[in-house]
Amino acid sequence: MLRRSARDFLAKECGSKVVRQLMDAPDAYDPGLWKKMAGLGWTALGIPEPYGGAGTFLDLIVVLEECGRALLPGPFFATMGLAVPALIEAGTEAQKKEVLGAIAEGKARATLAFTEPSGRWDAGGVTLEAKPAGGGWRLDGVKLFVPDADGADYMVVAARTRGEGEEGISLFLIKGRPKGMTVTQLKTLDMTRRWNEVRFDGVELDTDALMGAANKGWVPLKRALEWATAGLCAEMIGGAQKVLEASTEYAKTRHQFGKPIGIYQAVSHKLADMLVLSESGRSATYYAGWAVEADAPDRALASSMAKAYVSDAYRKVAGDGIQVHGGVGFTWEHDMHLYFKRAKASEVTLGDATYHRELVAQALDL
Repeated sequence: MLRRSARDFLAKECGSKVVRQLMDAPDAYDPGLWKKMAGLGWTALGIPEPYGGAGTFLDLIVVLEECGRALLPGPFFATMGLAVPALIEAGTEAQKKEVLGAIAEGKARATLAFTEPSGRWDAGGVTLEAKPAGGGWRLDGVKLFVPDADGADYMVVAARTRGEGEEGISLFLIKGRPKGMTVTQLKTLDMTRRWNEVRFDGVELDTDALMGAANKGWVPLKRALEWATAGLCAEMIGGAQKVLEASTEYAKTRHQFGKPIGIYQAVSHKLADMLVLSESGRSATYYAGWAVEADAPDRALASSMAKAYVSDAYRKVAGDGIQVHGGVGFTWEHDMHLYFKRAKASEVTLGDATYHRELVAQALDL
């Protein structure tokens, strides 16, 4: 019922025309659409009930899959898939009540600032400095590829407070845009989202901006990224499913030499491979979603297995979708290139297949 409701809503409110209009908007954000999504309870999914939430993370997985199918633009994933898990895992009680409550009501957007110019998704990639200053903290450094930061009301920032590697990482909650923080929009392949560079030049924060204990931020951040990875895989599988459906329909109606092109093995076997990739990726994604929801012992392994597989699968399905459509698939007017661009962007977000294969290998003690 939730899937059908989400698909019907997005078909009505976020068709291809709307997606393209939002791609041209400064922040790819429609406040009216966000309000409707909040009215459906989407901004409360996965948030614990004491903070105004409703439903489970698995419910959010279903909605994210449909969002990926529709190429929903804007900050929904940045808020629900990145910031919310970080707040749940690391936020203080006061921070959770303020921010999660506002998000659940649809009154706030948020994001996570993690990656830096190194492009690394492991703890060693965090070099932005946070030092005690004036009874609070002072931040200096750069975060890169922060999703939808330009319109975020709150930002969770990973910073280094001492040491190196997994030691000495702390998380901070920033409200609004304090003095010294500069947000610059980047030109990227996928324009259904906005990716930003965020600079911190002596940004001063109060002591209550610290999330949890100082120097102990990596463990909760890693757990939050496991939630996020499963959510992103759901989006990706939704996109792959839409590409498969559109390509199959085209193969049935496009004729060459008096026959539908789907009758030829070069096309039909490609579509069969696309189905295998989509269904296998969905199975891995659903298991990863269950594993993090249930806090299963293999939750980290499950999320990495899903991302390693789905990163390759979505890119391959999107590329093959263009091939099935032939020349028209390469045109701006057709939607195939939008899915391919989202696939390429999502492929490297939260770590590409190579990164997650390495994590899987480590889990095998290799």
